[in-house]
Amino acid sequence: MEIATVIIIVFVAAVVIIGVLVSFIVNRKRSKRLKERFGPEYDRTVRHSRSREKAEADLREREKRVRQFDIVPLLPNDRQRFQDSWATIQGRFVDNPKTSVEEANIVIQEVMQRRGYPVIDFEQAAADLSVDYPVVVENYRAAHQIAKRNERGMADTEELRQALVYYRALFRELLGGSEGREQTRTIIEAEEGVDYEPQPKKQNLNKARRGGLRI
Repeated sequence: MEIATVIIIVFVAAVVIIGVLVSFIVNRKRSKRLKERFGPEYDRTVRHSRSREKAEADLREREKRVRQFDIVPLLPNDRQRFQDSWATIQGRFVDNPKTSVEEANIVIQEVMQRRGYPVIDFEQAAADLSVDYPVVVENYRAAHQIAKRNERGMADTEELRQALVYYRALFRELLGGSEGREQTRTIIEAEEGVDYEPQPKKQNLNKARRGGLRI
């Protein structure tokens, strides 16, 4: 075999090896980012997908979808209105727990829509929320399961109380600003070369008041 041919083969092999190494490093870095970004939602998605590659593709698609939304903080008057509605819901839980859970779900959807999240169906809404709220979205799923049992008349008072607690955890997060979706913007830009529209400045909102249901 001629020396020139050997050199070409070695060169091509080196390029392939370098390409494989670069791909491995990039994928590993991307996996680490997704794990840090989604936390428990990452593990849940991997379990349901039964494939890390499919799960990570799904999570990246969620990020791309949610980046198209115009997510905004609540205006002060909207925020106060929702807080008042929630206080009313919690205040009458003892007398009518079933209705309180139903109304809590409605308020959650209204807050999501006002913030800019489209509410099409539960699974899509949960997937969208998981991008900005990867921890409390599991509360939303748990509350939804209890709400479904409630519709069939199968949920007891303790379950309904827990559902309201779950809904409240998400409600409090949604009343906040847009910091969740800003956390990894720079990293994703570098990863995928995505240009972003300038984001509106966050409003200085007062901390949500607490009260009502005791846990």
